This record gives sequence, structure tokens and C-alpha cells, in this order.
Amino acid sequence: MAEMLRVAESYRNPAITSRRITHAEYWKALESTLSSPRLRVEEVGRSMHGRELRTITFGSGPTKVLLWSQMHGDESTATMALADVLAWMAAPEPDAVRDRIARALTVVMLPMLNPDGAERFQRQNVAGIDINRDARRLASPEARTLKAVRDRLVPDFGFNLHDQNARTRVGRNGLPAAIALLAPAAEPTGAWSPGRIRARLVAAGLARNFESQIPGRVSKYDDAFNPRAFGDLMQAWGASTVLIESGSLPDDPEKQALRRLNAAAILLALDGIATGAYAGNDAGDYERLAYNTGGAYDLLVRGGQLVIPGQPPMRADIAVNYDDAVARTRGRVREVGDLETVVAIDTVDASGAFVHVRPEALSDGEAAGYLTIGAPALFDVREGADPASPLRRRIE
Repeated sequence: MAEMLRVAESYRNPAITSRRITHAEYWKALESTLSSPRLRVEEVGRSMHGRELRTITFGSGPTKVLLWSQMHGDESTATMALADVLAWMAAPEPDAVRDRIARALTVVMLPMLNPDGAERFQRQNVAGIDINRDARRLASPEARTLKAVRDRLVPDFGFNLHDQNARTRVGRNGLPAAIALLAPAAEPTGAWSPGRIRARLVAAGLARNFESQIPGRVSKYDDAFNPRAFGDLMQAWGASTVLIESGSLPDDPEKQALRRLNAAAILLALDGIATGAYAGNDAGDYERLAYNTGGAYDLLVRGGQLVIPGQPPMRADIAVNYDDAVARTRGRVREVGDLETVVAIDTVDASGAFVHVRPEALSDGEAAGYLTIGAPALFDVREGADPASPLRRRIE
């Protein structure tokens, strides 16, 4: 993993620096990479707003692998990582791992499956359809394109690449989950078919490699069968499919550290499939992962006396969620009161202090002076009830 992380860093596409990247910006950033004779590019469909959906193929081996990303328009970590994987695949210098993958595998990537959603950085497509819940009806052109690529390729392995909620934790009381993995069920009983067993072994290798770099931050995604979801149906259609969900890491607002981890892990997984080494992975490395757990707030201000102008101080905790949970910006009040048992990503201990609501966080007009749910999280933690008392810290 350490070696592949160096590879991911060396071949990082420098034109991509933000997780908010449009279709036009992404394909422009790939222009020089895609000029390589090692790669074959094909338009395979159009989005509802007419943006091209393209596959990029590397290698010509007998084992076929399909990777697709950003079917949710605001989930771009793997789309960025695939740009770096492609840069490595296109590089002209000799590389034994690259040659081995090219001989053994036919790797087909369909990055940014939802370019219209990416344009607005929203989950759904133009019609409000969640493409990952359209695998059964195939109502959207984006879903029909992915299914058509699958039917033509008939992949042996699939990688379903997503981002998950940054508030998700590893188990009930664990760290925020940076990566969640899943070998999805292919039918409601969750039976372990040969294809799903292969997927679990690939996922076990990913778990081991991710855990070596971000210990305690790797989890397992909910494995209940979803008959509308592409990962589950890809498994049912015969591709040993693995879901990779990228959550969040501290001090990684643009998810560039997670991008690097994704690129390295994908390269290792492809090489493991190419050599067959994945079959020797310990399934326990996957099974021992704690499940994702939601319900955590972004920030909890606990133990202080809440001060609203004109009112006596009162003992009240404050829970905050950010509008952008990854970048941790634009915090808003979500709950106030006795929150001793509430779980949060970060906690400010205000014991013995006074939490003053800043004027701009209070409502005006007819309801002037109210602290309302949804208000901006703007607080001063001070030594006393007097607004002129010494300031401990600001929350904003």
C-alpha cells in the first residue's frame, strides 16, 4: 500500500484540485492522458442534458473489470482518483505491474456517470432521480447507459465507487468512517454465492490496505439487499462487485487525501485480480469490520451555561451540523437542551463557562431574540455571564 500511495502521488492529475468539478473541467483535465495509445475512449451515451458519457478502456486481458463513479453528482472522490489511475495507465515508461494488469485484465471505467448532477453538485440527476435507485426500472438515460455497458462487457468484477455521509461513524462509538466497504448481497436472503464470495475476498484486501493507513476509520456498509440499487444487481447479474464509499478525514476539505487512498487501493485491487492473489485474502479482514452507524452531529458544545440576551443563564448543550460536513463550514444549530447522551464528531467542553449567542445568530422581526433550530452556529464561550467577560473561544 505504501508503494502504491507513492504511485498515486506521482501520477496525480494536477489540473484536478477540488471535489466540485464539472463534466467539462474533468474531461479537459484528462485530455493529455487520453491521448495515450494505451487507452481507448468511447462515447456510450448522453445524460439528460446531453453531456457525453464515456468509457475508458485499458488492457485486453480475458478477465473483465468495470468501474463506475459519481452516479451521485456530489460524490466525486473516486472520479478524481480514477484520473490518477488513468495517468499511471497511460504513462510511457516500463512498469511490471502495469504490464501485468494489461495482459490479464480488460479494465473499463465509466467516470462521472451523473454529469448533470455534478454540474450543480447534487446527488440526483436532472429529473430528481437517484441513479443508484434506478437499476430496476432504468428510467433515466444514465442508468440505461450503465446497464448497456455492463451487458456488452459482461464483467467478471465490478467496483461501485461512491462517497458517504461525513457524519457516519465506525460502529456506534468509533471514529468517523473514512472508508466503508461492501460485498453486496445479490438477493434478499444475503446468500454467499461464488460471485459474492469473490467480492468479499477483494473487499478483504481493500480493508487490510485501507486499515494500514487509516486505522479505526474503515467500516462495513449496510448489507441489506436493495432490489433497486446497481451494486446489488450487478452482483446478481454475475459481476463480483465491491462498493467503496469515501467518507471524510480530518483536515481534508477537498478529499484529496481520500482521493490518494482510493487511487492506491484501486491499483492494488486490480493487480490482485490480475494475479489471482486476491483469492488468498483473509475474509475475516472484511467480516471483522464494524458496520456504519449514522446519527452523529458534527459538533457538540456541552456542559456550559447558555446565555441569550435579556434572559438568565441556563444549563443547555448545543448540537451543530455543518451545511458542508466535509469542509466543516456554515454550522447551524440542530438541537438545544440536555444532550449528554448525544454522539458527535467533535465536542467542545464548555463546563464552568458561559456560551453567549452572538446577536447575528438570533432571530429578528416579530420573533426577535429567539435562538431557533437552523440558526447560524455563532457563539462566544466566555468566563462569565457578562458579555464583556474574558473570551475562551469563538464558535462559528
